Amino acid sequence: MCDTMDLPFETYLPVWNKLTAAQRQQISGSTARRTVKKGTILHNGSMDCTGLLIVKSGQLRAYILSEAGREITLYRLFDLDICLFSASCIMRSIQFEVTIEAEKDTDLLVIPAKIYKGIMEESAPAANFTNEIMASRFSEVMWLLEQILWKSFDKRLAGFLLEESALEGTDFLRITHEIIGSHLGNPREVVTRMLRYFQSEGMVRLSRGTVEILDRGKLHGLCTE
Repeated sequence: MCDTMDLPFETYLPVWNKLTAAQRQQISGSTARRTVKKGTILHNGSMDCTGLLIVKSGQLRAYILSEAGREITLYRLFDLDICLFSASCIMRSIQFEVTIEAEKDTDLLVIPAKIYKGIMEESAPAANFTNEIMASRFSEVMWLLEQILWKSFDKRLAGFLLEESALEGTDFLRITHEIIGSHLGNPREVVTRMLRYFQSEGMVRLSRGTVEILDRGKLHGLCTE
């Protein structure tokens, strides 16, 4: 359990000042700080309800896994983002299994699901705040669905490479074709074929475990056509 002086909750929970003193004490007295390494699975359908995760620093990935073992990224979580799906036991209407993985070394605050559920049942501001987060996440999932249904794979891949470049602050991406496929929900072989096409068009340069962006303009033009 953390020293409450190390947790400026108003920074992480915008609803903090609308809670009662007793509710704030419940949260500050039960919240734990957790540091995880890249690749750590924080939650999946077979695990207990992990609790409400708040990203202090780092990066998480939420994805679903098909029966055939294929992954597709639903959304990512960055500094100050809140993960509700890790506390899905407080939202019985959620019927699908989401896996939460650390994409980078990540520093987290973990509010126990039981504590947060009790406060949410007592506090209209907390309930409204939770619903806003959930609506935002579902909007991201719906956006993803639209991309899969209506955008060709070359456009989705171009957009993904540009997004990765922005996140990492470099055009030299240390990422495998398999990992790209996991994000986009496509087999590695499909990713490899399209990347080789991009390379033949001078948009990227490929080497083992890396993709270097050579022509951002062409990629941007492709994904916005």
